[in-house]
Amino acid sequence: MPAEEAPVSIDATAYGEGIALVTVAGELDVETAPELKDRLADQVRGGRRHLLLDLSAVPFMDSSGINALLKAHDVAGRAGGGVCLVSPAQAVRRVLDITGVSLAIPSTDDVGTALALIGGKAARH
Repeated sequence: MPAEEAPVSIDATAYGEGIALVTVAGELDVETAPELKDRLADQVRGGRRHLLLDLSAVPFMDSSGINALLKAHDVAGRAGGGVCLVSPAQAVRRVLDITGVSLAIPSTDDVGTALALIGGKAARH
């Protein structure tokens, strides 16, 4: 019997001082969002207060996924950092726009632009 594929893949990489690039692949829903929330909180506890979230391989996100993003935004903000979304898939971008999350959490099309946004915020802290 083949092994079951994980419903979501979350890969975090240190990407400079105080920055983590977190690549998410798979659906963010009630089943998978708690894992993302925990992994992002772990990054902040580990000193990476700026979180770049690559959502290009996330085809679907429900309110649980939105909650995980907003919680990460809050936790990172309290640590003096922030969250920037990188290349959200079109369906996810639409959910972020409809719910107003895109007003609170910036989104860019590439990591370079996200790093520039983070750099500007880091300079203000």
